[in-house]
Amino acid sequence: MPGMVLFGRRWAIASDDLVFPGFFELSLRVVWWIGILTLYLMHRGKLDCAGGVLLSSYLIVLIVLLAVIICTVSAIVCVSMKGTICNPGPRKSMSKLLYIRLALFLPEMVWASLGAAWIADDVQCDKTVVNGIIATVVISWIIIISTVVTIIIVFDPLGGKMAPYPSAGPNHLDSHESSQLFSGLKTAATSVWETRIKFLCCCVGNDDHTRVAFSSTAELFSTYFSDTDLVPSDIAAGLTLLHQQQDNIRNSQEPDEVISHSPGPPQEADLDAELANCHHYMQFAAAAYGWPLYIYRNPFTGLCKIGGDCCRNRTTEYDLVGGDQLHCHFGSILHTTGLQYRDFIHISFHDKVYELPFLVALDHRKESVVVAVRGTMSLQDILTDLSAESETLSLECGVQDCSAHKGISQAARYVYQRLVNDGILSQAFSIAPEYQLVVVGHSLGAGAAAVLAIMLRNSYPQVRCYAFSPPRGLLSKSLYEYSKNFIVSLVLGKDVIPRLSVTNLEDLKKRILRVIAHCNKPKYKILLHGCWYELFGGSPDNSPTELDGGTQGDLTQPLLGEQSLLTHGSPTYSFSSDSPLESPTKYPPLYPPGRIIHLEEEGTSGRFCRAAAQYCARWSHESQFSKILIGPKMLTDHMPDVLMKALDSVVADRAAFLLCPAGGSLNVDVV
Repeated sequence: MPGMVLFGRRWAIASDDLVFPGFFELSLRVVWWIGILTLYLMHRGKLDCAGGVLLSSYLIVLIVLLAVIICTVSAIVCVSMKGTICNPGPRKSMSKLLYIRLALFLPEMVWASLGAAWIADDVQCDKTVVNGIIATVVISWIIIISTVVTIIIVFDPLGGKMAPYPSAGPNHLDSHESSQLFSGLKTAATSVWETRIKFLCCCVGNDDHTRVAFSSTAELFSTYFSDTDLVPSDIAAGLTLLHQQQDNIRNSQEPDEVISHSPGPPQEADLDAELANCHHYMQFAAAAYGWPLYIYRNPFTGLCKIGGDCCRNRTTEYDLVGGDQLHCHFGSILHTTGLQYRDFIHISFHDKVYELPFLVALDHRKESVVVAVRGTMSLQDILTDLSAESETLSLECGVQDCSAHKGISQAARYVYQRLVNDGILSQAFSIAPEYQLVVVGHSLGAGAAAVLAIMLRNSYPQVRCYAFSPPRGLLSKSLYEYSKNFIVSLVLGKDVIPRLSVTNLEDLKKRILRVIAHCNKPKYKILLHGCWYELFGGSPDNSPTELDGGTQGDLTQPLLGEQSLLTHGSPTYSFSSDSPLESPTKYPPLYPPGRIIHLEEEGTSGRFCRAAAQYCARWSHESQFSKILIGPKMLTDHMPDVLMKALDSVVADRAAFLLCPAGGSLNVDVV
């Protein structure tokens, strides 16, 4: 950081990113140079043939050219290893070295072309020499093509917008110029991100909802990234340092104080009852994913169990499947829930932006009508997730600030209209009028289920919702408090989604900027140590994150350009109403739904093994999920199959404790 400026534009690669690719190329070039030199020295006597002079000239020039390239790449690697992420001063010569390296591609391409032409002339020389030269020509073109692909990858479409300002310090830009800079960057970034998203999601469609989602997602990304000068490797290094910093802080903390009194029997019973309900209804949330999750959980037997249902034709009387007529989904749902075919009222696999698949079933065991909403499984769902601005809900619940995540609330409104307007719930309660309504879901489905439960509460006052791994950025503060009466959320370990919101992402960005700016190690050492730490563990104390004499307030603002306009007090960045991420109208702080049960891992189960993990369950406050935790399990803890295994373990352990209470006291904290 910052990105290198070459040919008058900024690139999405920093001057300290060339250690690993440079070392790889250097190793390849050295081996190649030794091989060609050996070939020439051992077989130069066999070049006394038709066309042999050309081949001999080709090898000699190639040996010299490779030697020059090796020296240049060695210099690039050595320079790239100097300095730190935010101290590119020792790497000032990098641009000149890269110009030299790129210039050497021209004679290399010319010589590779000549070598290919000479070999094609049917040279009558020793076969070993000819094959060796063919190999060198092929390797030359592979390296050239790989370099071109790399240049395309690191090309930054916004680089031309930033190039005029790299050397402009804060004294050279007044408030008006700075404002114009950021306005231009954000407009250009929005356009670039929208083009990227449309390209990646070209198969999604082009209806009104999709266009709105494209625009919303592009604005979110441009808002988040346009005020920083981070390259991807900076983010990787920052996340590595944050993980070690968090582990270091946790290791240095005193053990949690024992609560002054044991939880009362009603509170313990409430936790046990809700855990049992979560354990039961998680089956429905998993079933809503259909056959992909079922096959993933049962890789050896799943396909055999549902294969017959994939080809079976249902009669019109029992045609419950809406959207895609895929009976594989229905077969997996029957096996996951253990229900009978007649217990299902409606199953929909219709999937579009803001429109999620869902199922409605009669659960006779719990005497409930269950509505299960599917989580993220498609590009359409991802666009729904990323429509993260806030919108106001029209609710009759007596709450003043009724705002929620736009994409999720739109998806909940779609399911609500299907349930109510199509008479699906009326049909269910006409069959079982005494049953209770329960809404469940996982991930995106959990967020939609929570908002759906709030929408249905006026018509169904006894509605209950179980949200598994819901997103944090979902409800306004007042709706969050209101939802505690009928919504229970379940979170596993370091799961990133229940900690994910625009506000938390902004906090994560500031923490990344602070930790990499205060680190006194070069980036390649950070990444090497981070890989070792993630794979094999070790001490997190080996990566200093504070410079001598540095203050914590030095980097509370993002960086832009080689000399940070913002760090040195640019007036355009402040946590005021002008800051897009702090805007009270677009991205206000949002909270997870309902009361939260947190399943925390006790001790450690190692880096690669989760089978031996033990969990404890406790009620937690939403403030415990106000920061994103970095670690290898931040993603795996979100997987529905991992959550189901953890639930099985917790429920089994608590049941064993109830049967054998002499085993010890229950580890439950009531917050």
